[in-house]
Amino acid sequence: MRVSRLGGVGLVLGLVVGLGGVGPVAAATAGGAAAGGAATVGGGGGVGCGGDPAVPKRQFRAMWISSVVNIDWPSAGSRTAPDRVAAQQAEYRGWLDLAQRLHHNAVVVQVRPTADALWPSRYEPWSEYLTGVRGQDPGWDPLAFLVAETHRRNLEFHAWFNPYRISMPAPGGAGADLGQLAPDHPARQHPGWAFAYPPAGVAGSRLYYDPGVPEVREFVQTAMMDAVSRYDIDGVHFDDYFYPYPSGTYPVPDDATFAAYHRGFTDRAAWRRDNIDLLVQEMGTRIKAAKPWVKFGVSPFGIWRNASADPNGSDTTGSQSYDIVSADTRKWVLREWVDYVVPQLYWYIGQYPAADYARLVPWWAQTVRGTRVQLYVGQADYKSGDPAYGTYWMNPQELSDHLTLNRSYPEVLGNVHFSAVQVRADRLGATSAYAAAHYSRPALVPPMPHLPAGPLLRPALTGAGRTTDGVRLSWRQPADGRGPLGTATSYAVYRFDGAGRVDTCDRADAAHLVGTVRAVPGRSQSWVDATAEPGRTYTYQVTALDRLWNESAASATRVVR
Repeated sequence: MRVSRLGGVGLVLGLVVGLGGVGPVAAATAGGAAAGGAATVGGGGGVGCGGDPAVPKRQFRAMWISSVVNIDWPSAGSRTAPDRVAAQQAEYRGWLDLAQRLHHNAVVVQVRPTADALWPSRYEPWSEYLTGVRGQDPGWDPLAFLVAETHRRNLEFHAWFNPYRISMPAPGGAGADLGQLAPDHPARQHPGWAFAYPPAGVAGSRLYYDPGVPEVREFVQTAMMDAVSRYDIDGVHFDDYFYPYPSGTYPVPDDATFAAYHRGFTDRAAWRRDNIDLLVQEMGTRIKAAKPWVKFGVSPFGIWRNASADPNGSDTTGSQSYDIVSADTRKWVLREWVDYVVPQLYWYIGQYPAADYARLVPWWAQTVRGTRVQLYVGQADYKSGDPAYGTYWMNPQELSDHLTLNRSYPEVLGNVHFSAVQVRADRLGATSAYAAAHYSRPALVPPMPHLPAGPLLRPALTGAGRTTDGVRLSWRQPADGRGPLGTATSYAVYRFDGAGRVDTCDRADAAHLVGTVRAVPGRSQSWVDATAEPGRTYTYQVTALDRLWNESAASATRVVR
């Protein structure tokens, strides 16, 4: 008998339900209770399950890895390839080692620091931070390497782009001199696209693309989309640089641009904000049109507006991104132009009226509430242990206290730490303190239910036995990615003491999550639990995760004695 197309789909979905998989409706709602490790659909614990907030099952954890002026990676240009190339690659693997030790599940890597590229771009020159020479081909494809190595560790790779900055100040950078850029730099070919700010001859002067020029907005999007379309990145990430931060009383030199492209605006401040609105909205649309699963996030300055300037603002008195860099970040959240927002809340908890961390977290939580935009918090690891930032930052518990406060707000789904070298420095033991208190177990990235996903079949756990290096688990993923089914990108492994019955709620937090592993080609998968202790009895389960971290139902259990 010939099965109609609809009937075939129904048959497969019936199989999914029968095997305990996540059906379309469940997949669409997975992660709705992800904040703080509460129950999630499928393998994540049933409705009504509790969960220990100290070991959340779902939490975004990452660090920024900056390439500009060789802050984090690469720490120096590769002037003597190929030996320096090998050194740069080893250095990046070291950052991934650190991320894994801290139970991070993502990295945010700067791949376009100054209108250049850490990949063989079709539109922009090679970054000077790879070789020490602007525009010089390093002889390899760093971005391909970065993505592959990151995924091998089963971490998300978020490609961090700076949209408009062209140069860093002299003497280290090109400053305000177009002639110091790479010979084929687009700004040299289109000098009307760029301006110097502050003016040339003033300390700190550098070049920016002019956000008010329509061709610029189109070009920078196209340049960034080159990486999106060609590489298997998981997210596109903007930082807080849009219009340049004010320098003294110098005005942004865009009189001629406003006259030519005002689009009917008479208020220049509103026009500038609209220019940035268009960039964010259009970039988000282009990303989703090319790859609907790629996330789009922005990490803005931590204050949108103060309540004294706008009743919707926060109880603060500091600088306002709405005014100083023309970034209407609250609008981007409310209109859901981004998938996640990471406000840089680089202030301490305490009596600091300009910007108290404890006042800003609830404001951002309220801002994202009711939207599908996820909230992660940018943490100032660079301030910890540095007396230049005041006595509060000499408290080794300050950052850990931030993460403790976050637990009171279920909208806070994670943290991003600035930056990698500061995380590794662990001044005052601050990194060790927050990692022990808050990152003691692995965590899954919170899913994004609004992004497309298919139901996942649960894995078939086919073997579990002791080896000289631990316990080896083997499993198969049935009908992976076929028809309406989702594709397993990775797997979560759960371990329980003893040989007792495992309840769905036992997977509501990360207390029993021992790790995640990237899927390898083919249906057969395996992993060694190197932390299993000899002589102890364990019960194991495995779940499948798609690339957006939606989770299947759990496999049947296997006991290892």
